[in-house]
Amino acid sequence: MQLTLERAEEFARMPLAYLRQEYPNHIMHLLNDESDVLSPRAMHPVFYGCYDWHSAVHGFWLLLRCLRKYPSLAAADEISVLFDEHFTSELMERETDYFRAPNRTHFERPYGFGWLLALDQELRMSSHPRAPQWQAAMTPLTAKIRRLLLDYLVKLSYPIRVGTHFNTAFALALSLDYARYINDAELETAIVEWSQQHYGKDTDYPARYEPGGDEFISGALTEALLMSKVLSPDTFATWFDGYLPRIAEVSQLMHPAHVSDPTDPKVAHLDGLNLSRAWCMKTVLRHLPVGHAARSAIEAAIQRHIAASIDQVVGSHYSGGHWLASFAMLALED
Repeated sequence: MQLTLERAEEFARMPLAYLRQEYPNHIMHLLNDESDVLSPRAMHPVFYGCYDWHSAVHGFWLLLRCLRKYPSLAAADEISVLFDEHFTSELMERETDYFRAPNRTHFERPYGFGWLLALDQELRMSSHPRAPQWQAAMTPLTAKIRRLLLDYLVKLSYPIRVGTHFNTAFALALSLDYARYINDAELETAIVEWSQQHYGKDTDYPARYEPGGDEFISGALTEALLMSKVLSPDTFATWFDGYLPRIAEVSQLMHPAHVSDPTDPKVAHLDGLNLSRAWCMKTVLRHLPVGHAARSAIEAAIQRHIAASIDQVVGSHYSGGHWLASFAMLALED
């Protein structure tokens, strides 16, 4: 149940195939007038593949992540060609124009925002000689998304706890990592203060009601993931014990979700749920004391969740194949 060069090769092959695949495509598109009736690639000349915009974004993230961890990746040259083809100043300016159009500030908010900032971070972390060039090309889009996220937090009066793209904590966790990596004090402070205000007093989260039938992230565990990054270790352990006081007894959270039809785009979300739960649990464990009462139960749950869905990633139907490898990467990383 570990990340290996072989698995990274298999994971990378998936976005390499799908990032140039324009159809089928799930468009989330607001038309301001008839001139906005466009193909996916016309609207998004960079992030048009992988079924939807956010999956294309984290498909590129996955390729960089695989390459950073395994520089000898056999697909390295193909990855370079793909980035050279897509990450140009002209194409990125057109991507940014989409967000500048009227009535589009909410497009991909907040899930796509978080992944776009994570992609920028991965570009900055990359040792690839052309990564700085690719990152510079994306700068206008990154700056726009960063501003939109800050504006969003000002108006977001309540956290969104659903286990799908609108979940607040998931996007903030990715965005907080980005803010800290680039020393963006304004963004970091905004996320930390918002999280403390809206999650800091949460207790006895009703995790027994999870999962929903189309969820790919756990509302309970994703919030815990974020707060493990926001709070000091001692403060987090106290908060966590009040937030999920009997976590080992919550069977619905400790055991993997059943995926009845991996070819159904919504039902296939549950494979992602199993993998993202493992990622969240791993992160939470790193911030709990060694002797914490729930540690052994959480460790066992991690292995169950990975085992339930890891073999469904490579070779899966396009419903899951266009995105699951990114979540598998998160689940398998130490």
